[in-house]
Amino acid sequence: MRYLRSTVFVLLCTLTVMPWALVVMAAYVTPLSTRYWLCTLWTRFAILAAKRICGVTWRIEGWENLPDGPAILLPKHQSTWETFWLPSFVPRKLTFVYKRELHLVPFFGWAMASLRMINIDRSRGQDAFEQVVRQGTEHLRDGWWIVIFPEGTRTAPGSTRRYKTGGARLAVRTNTPVVPIAVNSGEVWPRRTLLLTPGEVTVSIGAPISPEGRTAEQLASLIESWIETEMRRLAPHRYSGPYAGHTRTEPNNRKTSSATP
Repeated sequence: MRYLRSTVFVLLCTLTVMPWALVVMAAYVTPLSTRYWLCTLWTRFAILAAKRICGVTWRIEGWENLPDGPAILLPKHQSTWETFWLPSFVPRKLTFVYKRELHLVPFFGWAMASLRMINIDRSRGQDAFEQVVRQGTEHLRDGWWIVIFPEGTRTAPGSTRRYKTGGARLAVRTNTPVVPIAVNSGEVWPRRTLLLTPGEVTVSIGAPISPEGRTAEQLASLIESWIETEMRRLAPHRYSGPYAGHTRTEPNNRKTSSATP
């Protein structure tokens, strides 16, 4: 049944994203907020479809930690799930920082391009970061929150990639608090597969961390420490011990009697 449900879900998303992307692109003459709302209608649909068809539910811890003012969200990235959930349910418009090549993805990427989020040409090095600062400052001024995945890409449950300092550097340059977020979505919607497993995703939102009086490296270290410590609480069966600081581990897939689904 898991294979059948996942197949139905993927087909449903594929068949709906194409016409919906065309709707978004046709709405290019409308205000940006309207196009954003149209896009989040589809991402919300996908999240709710995953819940109804595949049994992927969620719960939120620390919702009260989301600030009233500007913020840079720095989530753990294990799955496509959080890229759909965040814009669908977070109470501010979000702009993701992502590589420009995603605009080449048919339909989905084309619709993303119409939202004018922060897309970067990674070949430009430091110039690319300055572009993030310029665009990020404008979005923050307009009331948007910025989302940057500090590990840069999706990671398998139980693994940690080297945390990049781009989010922390942006926070220091714009004097904006960062909000670390731990999420164990890879347990039910793994990367590099379309096979979903029934289960509950936990989204744990940490208290905002101010960049004031801190270097980007110090801020990045605090972010990594909070997220990786929290991940060991959310998925203890994936880790061999407590977070030791700047660890670079591979997935621990050992099964134990205390493992949770």
